[in-house]
Amino acid sequence: MPFAAVLTDLDGVLRHFDHAAQTDIEVRYGLPLMKTAFDPELMLPPTLGQVTEAQWLESIIAALGGDDRARQAVTEFAGIGFWVDEQVKQLLARAQQHVPVIIVTNAMDTVEEHLDRLGLTYFADDLVSSARVGVAKPDRRIYEIAAERAGVAPERCLFVDDRLPNVEAARALGMTGIHYRTVQDLAAVLG
Repeated sequence: MPFAAVLTDLDGVLRHFDHAAQTDIEVRYGLPLMKTAFDPELMLPPTLGQVTEAQWLESIIAALGGDDRARQAVTEFAGIGFWVDEQVKQLLARAQQHVPVIIVTNAMDTVEEHLDRLGLTYFADDLVSSARVGVAKPDRRIYEIAAERAGVAPERCLFVDDRLPNVEAARALGMTGIHYRTVQDLAAVLG
């Protein structure tokens, strides 16, 4: 293995959400749910651990008008299912036989609960959650924390993420960065 550690994003790589269900909720309620939920002004505080996921959901309801319709739409949004990409999990598990695998995620205070629901609580060697460390990708510090936890220099890390700005930030630290779009992107490196 040409790397001493694999650092991987969670959402969009290992865990996936039902985007069709998200779109369906928006259409049925006629509300800009996704644009509102992921507005940086609303999204950054829970991602940095400054507010809880529950408080974030309440902020979305308020931004959508605060009425019963907004509350129902957000309640449905919060209940959308998610799943593990088993092919990605297998590739990471094979890599883990040789090097540490660290999940590096911009997440909220509920990430550990979500990992438990996915059966991933003990899958990775460590979890670097933005809500726990107070910095989020693409801030260089979160990558440094992950490399430190892996016990290797950044230039010996493979970093995998579905967002190109996050990959570019890892590359700027000397990491090998993989912009994940399909499982083949990861298989080409980890085979």
